[in-house]
Amino acid sequence: MGEYKNIWVFVETLDGKAKNVGLEILGPGKKMAESMGEELVAVLIGTNLDDAAKAAVSYGADRVISVEGNDFADWSAEGFTFALDKLAEKYKPCALLMGATSNGRELAPRLAARLKTGVAADCTGLEIDSSTGTIKWTRPVYSGRMLSEIECPESRPQIGTVRPGIFKRGEPDTARSAEITKESISVPAGVIRTTIVEKSAESAEGAVKLEEAEIIVSGGRGLGKPENFSIVKDLADVLGGVVGASRAAVDAGWIPHAHQVGQTGKTVGPKLYVACGISGAIQHLAGMSGSDVIVAVNRDPDAPIFDIADYGVVGDLKEVLPALTAEIKKLRA
Repeated sequence: MGEYKNIWVFVETLDGKAKNVGLEILGPGKKMAESMGEELVAVLIGTNLDDAAKAAVSYGADRVISVEGNDFADWSAEGFTFALDKLAEKYKPCALLMGATSNGRELAPRLAARLKTGVAADCTGLEIDSSTGTIKWTRPVYSGRMLSEIECPESRPQIGTVRPGIFKRGEPDTARSAEITKESISVPAGVIRTTIVEKSAESAEGAVKLEEAEIIVSGGRGLGKPENFSIVKDLADVLGGVVGASRAAVDAGWIPHAHQVGQTGKTVGPKLYVACGISGAIQHLAGMSGSDVIVAVNRDPDAPIFDIADYGVVGDLKEVLPALTAEIKKLRA
Protein backbone atom coordinates (compact mmCIF):
# COMPACT_ATOMS: atom_id res chain seq x y z
CA MET A 1 0.00 0.00 0.00
CA GLY A 2 2.89 2.33 0.74
CA GLU A 3 4.04 2.17 -2.89
CA TYR A 4 0.93 3.97 -4.12
CA LYS A 5 0.91 7.75 -4.18
CA ASN A 6 -0.55 10.80 -5.95
CA ILE A 7 -4.09 11.56 -7.08
CA TRP A 8 -4.82 10.99 -10.74
CA VAL A 9 -7.59 12.55 -12.81
CA PHE A 10 -8.38 11.09 -16.21
CA VAL A 11 -9.21 14.10 -18.38
CA GLU A 12 -11.35 13.12 -21.36
CA THR A 13 -10.71 14.94 -24.61
CA LEU A 14 -12.59 15.57 -27.82
CA ASP A 15 -10.73 16.70 -30.93
CA GLY A 16 -7.72 17.43 -28.74
CA LYS A 17 -9.64 19.67 -26.32
CA ALA A 18 -10.19 18.84 -22.65
CA LYS A 19 -13.81 18.15 -21.70
CA ASN A 20 -15.33 20.18 -18.88
CA VAL A 21 -15.90 17.27 -16.49
CA GLY A 22 -12.19 16.47 -16.25
CA LEU A 23 -11.33 20.11 -15.54
CA GLU A 24 -14.05 20.19 -12.88
CA ILE A 25 -12.64 17.16 -11.08
CA LEU A 26 -9.15 18.66 -10.98
CA GLY A 27 -10.45 21.03 -8.27
CA PRO A 28 -11.33 18.45 -5.59
CA GLY A 29 -8.43 16.30 -6.78
CA LYS A 30 -6.04 19.15 -6.04
CA LYS A 31 -7.39 19.56 -2.50
CA MET A 32 -6.99 15.85 -1.77
CA ALA A 33 -3.47 15.75 -3.19
CA GLU A 34 -2.41 18.79 -1.15
CA SER A 35 -3.83 17.28 2.06
CA MET A 36 -1.64 14.21 1.40
CA GLY A 37 1.42 16.26 0.47
CA GLU A 38 1.40 14.57 -2.94
CA GLU A 39 0.92 15.53 -6.58
CA LEU A 40 -2.19 15.94 -8.69
CA VAL A 41 -1.59 14.17 -11.99
CA ALA A 42 -3.76 14.68 -15.08
CA VAL A 43 -3.82 11.71 -17.46
CA LEU A 44 -4.63 12.34 -21.13
CA ILE A 45 -5.13 9.74 -23.86
CA GLY A 46 -5.84 10.62 -27.49
CA THR A 47 -4.27 12.67 -30.27
CA ASN A 48 -3.08 16.28 -30.52
CA LEU A 49 -3.13 16.69 -26.74
CA ASP A 50 -0.90 19.75 -26.30
CA ASP A 51 -3.80 22.17 -25.73
CA ALA A 52 -5.54 19.77 -23.36
CA ALA A 53 -2.32 19.35 -21.38
CA LYS A 54 -1.95 23.12 -21.01
CA ALA A 55 -5.58 23.37 -19.87
CA ALA A 56 -5.06 20.65 -17.26
CA VAL A 57 -2.02 22.47 -15.87
CA SER A 58 -3.88 25.78 -15.74
CA TYR A 59 -6.63 24.13 -13.70
CA GLY A 60 -4.26 22.73 -11.09
CA ALA A 61 -2.42 19.66 -12.37
CA ASP A 62 1.10 19.37 -10.92
CA ARG A 63 2.04 16.89 -13.62
CA VAL A 64 0.58 15.57 -16.86
CA ILE A 65 0.96 12.10 -18.32
CA SER A 66 0.07 12.14 -22.01
CA VAL A 67 -0.45 9.11 -24.25
CA GLU A 68 -0.82 9.85 -27.95
CA GLY A 69 -1.13 7.55 -30.93
CA ASN A 70 -3.31 6.37 -33.78
CA ASP A 71 -4.70 3.63 -31.52
CA PHE A 72 -6.39 6.39 -29.50
CA ALA A 73 -7.68 8.61 -32.30
CA ASP A 74 -11.23 7.38 -31.58
CA TRP A 75 -12.76 6.28 -28.33
CA SER A 76 -12.31 2.58 -27.60
CA ALA A 77 -13.02 1.08 -24.19
CA GLU A 78 -10.58 -1.75 -24.89
CA GLY A 79 -7.75 0.51 -26.05
CA PHE A 80 -8.13 3.13 -23.33
CA THR A 81 -8.41 0.44 -20.64
CA PHE A 82 -5.19 -1.17 -21.91
CA ALA A 83 -3.34 2.15 -21.78
CA LEU A 84 -4.54 3.14 -18.30
CA ASP A 85 -3.79 -0.35 -16.99
CA LYS A 86 -0.18 -0.04 -18.18
CA LEU A 87 0.16 3.44 -16.67
CA ALA A 88 -1.31 2.39 -13.33
CA GLU A 89 1.00 -0.62 -13.10
CA LYS A 90 4.02 1.59 -13.82
CA TYR A 91 3.27 4.61 -11.64
CA LYS A 92 0.97 3.13 -8.94
CA PRO A 93 -1.42 6.03 -8.21
CA CYS A 94 -3.24 6.15 -4.89
CA ALA A 95 -6.50 7.08 -6.61
CA LEU A 96 -7.89 7.60 -10.09
CA LEU A 97 -10.87 9.91 -10.66
CA MET A 98 -12.80 10.25 -13.91
CA GLY A 99 -16.08 11.73 -15.09
CA ALA A 100 -19.29 9.71 -14.85
CA THR A 101 -19.80 10.11 -18.58
CA SER A 102 -20.77 7.35 -20.98
CA ASN A 103 -17.06 6.76 -21.60
CA GLY A 104 -16.09 6.96 -17.94
CA ARG A 105 -18.83 4.57 -16.88
CA GLU A 106 -17.56 2.06 -19.42
CA LEU A 107 -13.89 2.56 -18.62
CA ALA A 108 -13.87 2.55 -14.80
CA PRO A 109 -15.20 -0.99 -14.15
CA ARG A 110 -13.05 -2.49 -16.91
CA LEU A 111 -9.95 -0.92 -15.41
CA ALA A 112 -10.91 -1.89 -11.85
CA ALA A 113 -11.29 -5.52 -12.90
CA ARG A 114 -7.80 -5.46 -14.43
CA LEU A 115 -6.27 -3.88 -11.31
CA LYS A 116 -8.29 -6.01 -8.87
CA THR A 117 -9.78 -3.04 -7.07
CA GLY A 118 -13.22 -1.53 -6.60
CA VAL A 119 -15.22 1.30 -8.17
CA ALA A 120 -17.36 3.99 -6.56
CA ALA A 121 -19.74 5.10 -9.31
CA ASP A 122 -21.59 8.38 -9.95
CA CYS A 123 -20.16 10.17 -6.93
CA THR A 124 -21.23 13.61 -5.76
CA GLY A 125 -18.81 14.05 -2.85
CA LEU A 126 -15.14 13.29 -2.13
CA GLU A 127 -13.24 13.36 1.15
CA ILE A 128 -9.84 11.85 1.94
CA ASP A 129 -8.31 10.67 5.20
CA SER A 130 -4.86 12.22 5.00
CA SER A 131 -3.43 9.72 7.50
CA THR A 132 -4.38 6.63 5.47
CA GLY A 133 -5.02 7.99 1.97
CA THR A 134 -8.44 6.32 1.96
CA ILE A 135 -11.13 8.26 0.09
CA LYS A 136 -14.71 8.46 1.30
CA TRP A 137 -16.85 8.54 -1.83
CA THR A 138 -20.41 9.87 -1.47
CA ARG A 139 -23.08 8.91 -3.98
CA PRO A 140 -26.89 9.19 -4.03
CA VAL A 141 -28.93 5.98 -3.91
CA TYR A 142 -32.64 5.16 -4.19
CA SER A 143 -33.15 7.92 -6.76
CA GLY A 144 -31.47 10.47 -4.53
CA ARG A 145 -33.50 9.73 -1.41
CA MET A 146 -30.41 8.67 0.53
CA LEU A 147 -26.65 9.13 0.38
CA SER A 148 -24.23 6.23 0.50
CA GLU A 149 -20.62 6.50 1.67
CA ILE A 150 -18.14 4.09 0.09
CA GLU A 151 -14.56 3.31 1.07
CA CYS A 152 -11.99 1.00 -0.46
CA PRO A 153 -9.39 0.76 2.33
CA GLU A 154 -7.64 -2.47 1.38
CA SER A 155 -6.81 -2.05 -2.31
CA ARG A 156 -5.13 0.50 -4.53
CA PRO A 157 -5.63 2.39 -6.70
CA GLN A 158 -9.00 3.63 -5.56
CA ILE A 159 -11.20 4.30 -8.60
CA GLY A 160 -14.31 6.46 -8.78
CA THR A 161 -16.44 8.27 -11.31
CA VAL A 162 -17.73 11.76 -10.51
CA ARG A 163 -20.91 13.23 -11.92
CA PRO A 164 -20.46 16.17 -14.30
CA GLY A 165 -21.55 19.53 -12.95
CA ILE A 166 -21.18 18.58 -9.27
CA PHE A 167 -17.93 20.49 -8.77
CA LYS A 168 -17.65 23.93 -10.27
CA ARG A 169 -14.70 24.47 -12.54
CA GLY A 170 -12.18 26.84 -10.99
CA GLU A 171 -10.47 29.80 -12.58
CA PRO A 172 -7.56 28.83 -14.83
CA ASP A 173 -4.07 30.10 -14.07
CA THR A 174 -2.29 30.23 -17.40
CA ALA A 175 0.97 31.20 -15.68
CA ARG A 176 1.28 27.77 -14.03
CA SER A 177 3.82 25.29 -15.38
CA ALA A 178 4.20 21.57 -14.82
CA GLU A 179 6.12 18.58 -16.07
CA ILE A 180 4.50 16.84 -19.04
CA THR A 181 5.51 13.21 -19.44
CA LYS A 182 4.75 11.63 -22.80
CA GLU A 183 4.32 7.87 -22.70
CA SER A 184 4.39 5.69 -25.80
CA ILE A 185 1.95 2.79 -25.61
CA SER A 186 1.06 0.51 -28.51
CA VAL A 187 -2.08 -1.58 -28.26
CA PRO A 188 -1.48 -5.16 -29.45
CA ALA A 189 -3.51 -6.46 -32.38
CA GLY A 190 -6.76 -8.02 -31.31
CA VAL A 191 -7.15 -6.01 -28.10
CA ILE A 192 -9.43 -3.43 -29.72
CA ARG A 193 -12.36 -5.49 -30.96
CA THR A 194 -14.67 -2.66 -31.97
CA THR A 195 -14.09 0.03 -34.58
CA ILE A 196 -16.00 3.07 -35.77
CA VAL A 197 -17.07 2.41 -39.34
CA GLU A 198 -18.97 5.62 -39.96
CA LYS A 199 -19.46 9.03 -38.37
CA SER A 200 -22.63 11.00 -38.89
CA ALA A 201 -22.02 14.70 -39.44
CA GLU A 202 -25.69 15.39 -38.76
CA SER A 203 -25.62 13.87 -35.28
CA ALA A 204 -22.36 15.67 -34.49
CA GLU A 205 -23.87 19.03 -35.38
CA GLY A 206 -26.97 18.32 -33.33
CA ALA A 207 -25.05 17.11 -30.27
CA VAL A 208 -26.24 18.59 -26.99
CA LYS A 209 -23.59 19.41 -24.38
CA LEU A 210 -25.87 19.71 -21.37
CA GLU A 211 -23.07 19.08 -18.88
CA GLU A 212 -21.12 22.09 -20.18
CA ALA A 213 -24.07 24.49 -20.54
CA GLU A 214 -24.34 27.50 -18.24
CA ILE A 215 -28.04 27.98 -19.04
CA ILE A 216 -30.56 25.17 -19.59
CA VAL A 217 -34.27 25.49 -20.35
CA SER A 218 -36.01 22.13 -19.91
CA GLY A 219 -39.47 20.97 -20.92
CA GLY A 220 -41.58 18.22 -19.43
CA ARG A 221 -44.92 16.47 -19.74
CA GLY A 222 -46.68 19.74 -18.94
CA LEU A 223 -45.86 20.99 -22.46
CA GLY A 224 -48.75 18.86 -23.65
CA LYS A 225 -47.34 18.01 -27.07
CA PRO A 226 -43.95 17.89 -28.81
CA GLU A 227 -44.65 20.97 -30.92
CA ASN A 228 -44.58 23.08 -27.75
CA PHE A 229 -40.87 22.45 -27.37
CA SER A 230 -40.55 25.30 -29.85
CA ILE A 231 -41.38 27.85 -27.14
CA VAL A 232 -38.83 26.19 -24.85
CA LYS A 233 -36.23 26.50 -27.59
CA ASP A 234 -37.17 30.14 -28.20
CA LEU A 235 -36.49 30.96 -24.56
CA ALA A 236 -33.26 28.96 -24.55
CA ASP A 237 -32.07 30.75 -27.69
CA VAL A 238 -32.73 34.24 -26.34
CA LEU A 239 -30.94 33.33 -23.09
CA GLY A 240 -28.01 31.80 -24.94
CA GLY A 241 -28.72 28.38 -23.46
CA VAL A 242 -29.58 24.85 -24.54
CA VAL A 243 -32.73 22.74 -24.38
CA GLY A 244 -33.15 19.98 -21.80
CA ALA A 245 -36.02 17.64 -21.05
CA SER A 246 -37.53 15.40 -18.41
CA ARG A 247 -37.70 11.64 -18.80
CA ALA A 248 -41.45 11.83 -19.40
CA ALA A 249 -40.92 14.03 -22.46
CA VAL A 250 -38.17 11.76 -23.78
CA ASP A 251 -40.17 8.57 -23.18
CA ALA A 252 -43.09 10.12 -25.04
CA GLY A 253 -40.83 10.55 -28.06
CA TRP A 254 -41.10 14.34 -28.03
CA ILE A 255 -37.34 14.94 -27.95
CA PRO A 256 -34.18 12.78 -28.26
CA HIS A 257 -32.61 11.14 -25.20
CA ALA A 258 -29.52 13.33 -25.55
CA HIS A 259 -31.57 16.17 -24.00
CA GLN A 260 -32.65 14.21 -20.91
CA VAL A 261 -31.74 15.54 -17.48
CA GLY A 262 -32.07 13.30 -14.45
CA GLN A 263 -31.12 10.04 -12.80
CA THR A 264 -31.21 8.12 -16.10
CA GLY A 265 -30.10 11.12 -18.16
CA LYS A 266 -27.42 13.70 -17.56
CA THR A 267 -26.43 15.41 -14.33
CA VAL A 268 -26.06 19.14 -14.82
CA GLY A 269 -25.04 22.14 -12.76
CA PRO A 270 -25.69 25.28 -14.82
CA LYS A 271 -25.80 28.84 -13.55
CA LEU A 272 -29.49 28.98 -14.54
CA TYR A 273 -31.97 26.12 -14.91
CA VAL A 274 -35.50 26.84 -16.11
CA ALA A 275 -37.95 23.95 -15.62
CA CYS A 276 -41.05 24.28 -17.80
CA GLY A 277 -43.95 21.95 -17.20
CA ILE A 278 -41.81 19.66 -15.05
CA SER A 279 -43.45 18.46 -11.84
CA GLY A 280 -40.19 17.66 -10.05
CA ALA A 281 -39.99 13.88 -9.75
CA ILE A 282 -37.11 12.77 -7.54
CA GLN A 283 -35.32 11.23 -10.54
CA HIS A 284 -35.28 14.60 -12.32
CA LEU A 285 -34.26 16.55 -9.23
CA ALA A 286 -31.27 14.24 -8.79
CA GLY A 287 -29.93 15.48 -12.11
CA MET A 288 -30.38 19.26 -11.74
CA SER A 289 -30.62 20.18 -8.06
CA GLY A 290 -27.00 21.40 -8.14
CA SER A 291 -27.93 24.33 -10.40
CA ASP A 292 -27.03 27.78 -9.07
CA VAL A 293 -30.46 29.32 -9.78
CA ILE A 294 -33.62 27.31 -10.51
CA VAL A 295 -36.72 28.85 -12.07
CA ALA A 296 -39.90 26.75 -12.30
CA VAL A 297 -42.95 27.39 -14.48
CA ASN A 298 -45.91 25.10 -13.74
CA ARG A 299 -49.65 25.50 -13.51
CA ASP A 300 -49.82 23.21 -10.44
CA PRO A 301 -48.95 25.29 -7.34
CA ASP A 302 -48.27 22.09 -5.38
CA ALA A 303 -45.73 20.69 -7.84
CA PRO A 304 -42.63 19.42 -5.96
CA ILE A 305 -40.37 21.45 -8.27
CA PHE A 306 -41.39 24.58 -6.36
CA ASP A 307 -39.84 23.14 -3.18
CA ILE A 308 -36.33 23.59 -4.59
CA ALA A 309 -36.93 26.47 -7.03
CA ASP A 310 -35.44 29.89 -6.28
CA TYR A 311 -38.18 31.52 -8.36
CA GLY A 312 -41.54 30.04 -9.29
CA VAL A 313 -44.28 31.06 -11.71
CA VAL A 314 -47.68 29.41 -11.38
CA GLY A 315 -49.38 29.68 -14.75
CA ASP A 316 -49.88 28.34 -18.25
CA LEU A 317 -46.42 27.93 -19.72
CA LYS A 318 -47.81 28.51 -23.24
CA GLU A 319 -48.55 32.05 -22.07
CA VAL A 320 -45.69 32.57 -19.62
CA LEU A 321 -42.77 31.43 -21.81
CA PRO A 322 -43.57 33.58 -24.90
CA ALA A 323 -44.11 36.59 -22.65
CA LEU A 324 -40.83 35.96 -20.83
CA THR A 325 -38.99 35.50 -24.13
CA ALA A 326 -40.41 38.77 -25.46
CA GLU A 327 -39.37 40.70 -22.35
CA ILE A 328 -35.83 39.32 -22.46
CA LYS A 329 -35.57 40.32 -26.13
CA LYS A 330 -36.58 43.86 -25.17
CA LEU A 331 -33.95 44.01 -22.45
CA ARG A 332 -31.29 42.62 -24.76
CA ALA A 333 -32.19 45.19 -27.38
